Amino acid sequence: MMRKYILLSSVLATRVVSALATRDSGIYTGGDLSGCGRPANLSSALPHLVTSSGMVRTYTVHLPPNYSPTQQYLSWSATTATPGIGLFLEVDSRLDESAPDKIVVYPNGVDQAWAGANYSRATAPEDLQFTADLLADLRARYCVDSARVYATGMSNGAGFLGALACNDTVGGEFAAFAPVAGAYYTDAHGPDDGCKPARDLTPILEFHGGADESVFYDGGQGEGGYEPPIADWLSWWAERNGCQTPPDQQDSFNDTVHHLTWTCRGAQGVLQHYKIDTMINTDKFVCPTAEHAWPSTEPNFSQLAAGDVLTHIQASEIMQDFFRNFTRPAVSGTKGKPTSPPVARSSSCNRARYLDPGLLAAANAVTIAALTARLM
Repeated sequence: MMRKYILLSSVLATRVVSALATRDSGIYTGGDLSGCGRPANLSSALPHLVTSSGMVRTYTVHLPPNYSPTQQYLSWSATTATPGIGLFLEVDSRLDESAPDKIVVYPNGVDQAWAGANYSRATAPEDLQFTADLLADLRARYCVDSARVYATGMSNGAGFLGALACNDTVGGEFAAFAPVAGAYYTDAHGPDDGCKPARDLTPILEFHGGADESVFYDGGQGEGGYEPPIADWLSWWAERNGCQTPPDQQDSFNDTVHHLTWTCRGAQGVLQHYKIDTMINTDKFVCPTAEHAWPSTEPNFSQLAAGDVLTHIQASEIMQDFFRNFTRPAVSGTKGKPTSPPVARSSSCNRARYLDPGLLAAANAVTIAALTARLM
């Protein structure tokens, strides 16, 4: 399928979080605060324009309902490749709902794609520069806590997160990354393949369907170029982070969800991975496989587009728990220790079956209604 709902979500997050674990080097206190005290008078449904690398780029913003210009917020940014507008990922991931007290940012790629794939119109330097320019524009408009900026993405967009995490300049603006079903075109040939992380520890949480037919779990030739096996990509980040191997593994839901956790330089959970396999309920029926979609216990747009099923885990909630454990350190090259790794929320295979036509139609109607409401 041509660019099968290739979502990019480069989610940036910032918020004041209390009771954080002690940081070895302290918490970063820099960052532009000129947006603090400035009234937010632009509707988040309207595009924000940024000129970057000679191009006019766009992004939209979802503000907390009780947004105060005098409070520093955590902000997430989610962008999409195909079908090309961030609103689709907003509806798909429901990040606004799982992070209602955060600023959520939805950047848009050039011609519905992000750097890395052979069909991409923007280069990696151009998209990295856009990320830097977007952050500068965001901080000038809103009250952002620069110690708590995070990134997530899906498919082609998650692949760009790989380039972002490997960048020692703008990549250092982020405290943690959470790619979903990533197509890692720019980080595909080993741990030293031009990857220069900004710090010794780069917190990463990766989600992937074991039966993904768009970005194969075992790697190979993808629609946009060669994609490394996910196990290899994770091993490279384990090496970069100085992690102990093998990782701890917890299997749940009849061995259909596999959660891997690495301890890196004495810090537990800096690198984590969820592999979602075939979901089986031997008492009643066999559930189909998890493929190329945003993991969710409720119907979402990418599941419908992929002909996929509900999953036992909710990625948006798990990554929020993961992000909460990390802040940007004051000194480059060090990172504080996280708290306990998040635990997958329970579900049942009864919720993870093929969707009947009535349910598909209802979910599609809800998606269209949500998009319409955001555009009005």
